[in-house]
Amino acid sequence: MGILKTANQRPVLHFSPKQNWINDPNGLVFLDGEYHLFYQYHPYSSVWGPMHWGHAVSKDLTTWEELDIALYPDDNGTIFSGSAVVDWNNTTGFFPDEPGIVAIFTSHLGGSETSPTVQSQSLAYSHDNGRTWIKYEGNPVLTHSSNPDFRDPKVFWSESHSKWIMALATGQTISLYSSPNLIDWTFESEFGDGAGSHEAVWECPDLFELAVQGTDERKWVLLVSVGDNAELEHGSRTQYFVGTFDGSVFTPEHSDIRWLDYGKDNYAGVSFSDIPEEDGRRIYVAWMNNWRYANQIPSSGWRGSMTIPRTLSLRTSEGRTLLHQHPVKELDHQFTESVALPDLLLSAGKEFEFKAEADCADLNLHLERFEAAEFGIIIHHTGTDRTVLSYSAADRTLSLRREQSGDTGFSAMFPLPQTTEELGQLKDIRVLIDASSVEVFANDGLSSITSLIFPEKPLERLSFYTVGGQVQLRGGSVKLIR
Repeated sequence: MGILKTANQRPVLHFSPKQNWINDPNGLVFLDGEYHLFYQYHPYSSVWGPMHWGHAVSKDLTTWEELDIALYPDDNGTIFSGSAVVDWNNTTGFFPDEPGIVAIFTSHLGGSETSPTVQSQSLAYSHDNGRTWIKYEGNPVLTHSSNPDFRDPKVFWSESHSKWIMALATGQTISLYSSPNLIDWTFESEFGDGAGSHEAVWECPDLFELAVQGTDERKWVLLVSVGDNAELEHGSRTQYFVGTFDGSVFTPEHSDIRWLDYGKDNYAGVSFSDIPEEDGRRIYVAWMNNWRYANQIPSSGWRGSMTIPRTLSLRTSEGRTLLHQHPVKELDHQFTESVALPDLLLSAGKEFEFKAEADCADLNLHLERFEAAEFGIIIHHTGTDRTVLSYSAADRTLSLRREQSGDTGFSAMFPLPQTTEELGQLKDIRVLIDASSVEVFANDGLSSITSLIFPEKPLERLSFYTVGGQVQLRGGSVKLIR
């Protein structure tokens, strides 16, 4: 789907299906100039149901073409989440002539009173850049006799260890497996006991290596999505761990909880495989929704969208190595208008207002001389509908409030505030506004908030305010799609 303006809160910049239901991004892979986005798809309804793999491609990560369904259910079950890789060296034997894509996914057979839920890992491969698929005749390639939560394989080739590695969600742990050929798998280790959040089932892992910016170090990052249960105020979300990986065991350098995003609508995110070395980015996409209300969000004939693709990086501050994230640079080319904001000295009781009636906006602000108790940004949608971002100098946290952002009545949890952990002095903030979402990146991407909204109109104007003192703004800008 390209840059398309439609009604019913359909996003302009974010991928959404032409019709029906989507959830987790799957099989993110790059080959021959195309980014492939597969995803959990129910082709017969706009609520969750029997899972297939939908498929879209893009040459720039922002304009997507939706293709035919890639994978359909079979005798092994419906098609749950997984990953895709390019088999450059024909380790599978599927590609005697030229490299192709292999999808590694969970086959899910639903349980009943007489038969338990069975989840196993299966393969499919494509000789034509993902347009058609052949399922491996020996499926499934990895089974478990007793664990009903045995899913979401994320696979990568480890050059230093000359083998494929699979990270697999197994209850409230992540199990690591290895293989020479994607077919024969050996258990290596298990991670999770005593580390991070165990509020709900673990899902959709991703394991990758990143350089630590400003150093000669490289460290490994493990992403883990934490599902929903009725006792959680916030619903489903994603945590991460930083550590080392020796080809068999992932060892974290911390056991505390580190959330990837502080909004309620960033889940099941994974990164692209086979990004060219000369590019070098680790690009991440997540499902922009929350299992607490995913089946109820307002839409017409379709339901679900993805986050803006983001570049992930590692930086060390005060002895902690933390993830930073930024929207991909390709996004800049989609905006049709750019306005430089004047340098502003904001004082209590004196709002600055900027009229910006648009379908999408990208706001960038740099803050100096912060002498206020609170600084805020109000996104005015239409009438009294608004979304409010506020930074508390006392707590050094950033909050997003959406209780007046439009339609909120479909979930008791939806209107609740979303607040970061302590992020230090607020120095800069970037806000992406689309028809049904706000994505916030603060302090050079150290903290992010991803939040759905459902106003009648995306944006009429922006205003900035302070409480209890002054804030100096310099070098701000707003990019627009009108």
